[in-house]
Amino acid sequence: MAGATRANLLKAAWACPLIRSPQLSRMPNYVALIRGVGPANPNMRNDKLGAVLEGMGCADVRPVLASGNLVFHSTSHSAANLEAKIEKAFNESLGLSSDVIVRTQAELAAIVTEDPFKGTEHGKKWYLIITFRKDRQPPIFSKLDRSKINGPQFMTELEQRYGKHITTRTWNTVLKIAAQMAERR
Repeated sequence: MAGATRANLLKAAWACPLIRSPQLSRMPNYVALIRGVGPANPNMRNDKLGAVLEGMGCADVRPVLASGNLVFHSTSHSAANLEAKIEKAFNESLGLSSDVIVRTQAELAAIVTEDPFKGTEHGKKWYLIITFRKDRQPPIFSKLDRSKINGPQFMTELEQRYGKHITTRTWNTVLKIAAQMAERR
C-alpha cells in the first residue's frame, strides 16, 4: 500500500470481509505484535515467525510488513495465553526472547473507529505512533512533530515511563493490520 492515503487505509480496514472457510470464520482473529523485530536477524524473518505459529496450530497466518506483525486465527479465546505460548515457542524454536503482544480484531477495530489522531496525516510533518502495553492497559497514542523528534530518546522515555514490555507501531501500520484482519474475518 505504498503511497496509500489515510482515507484509503481506513476504507480498506472496513472493506467487505473475505471468509476463507466456515471453520476460519468461527475462529477468533488475532495479531501478534512482536517487540524488537530486526531484519538483520534471520530468525526474525516473517516466514520463520509465521512457521512457528502454524506449528502451534494457528491458521491463516499472514505477515503485515516486515516489522513483527502476524495476523492469524486460533481456537484459543485468551490473548494472554496466546502471548505466553507464542513467546515460549519463539524461544524454543528460534532462540528468541522477544515480548509478544496479542490483540484481537475487535481491539484493533476499536482503535481505528476511535481515530485517535482525528484526521492528522502520518507523513512529513507528523509521526503518529501507537504503543501497545503487555499489561493490557489502553494503548498510548503519540503525535510527534518530525522537525523536533529524537526517536531513540522518545523510545527511552516511553520505556522509563511504561517499562520494557511495550511495542510501538505507526498509525499507518495499525491501519494496514486492521485492513488485513478485516479481509480474514
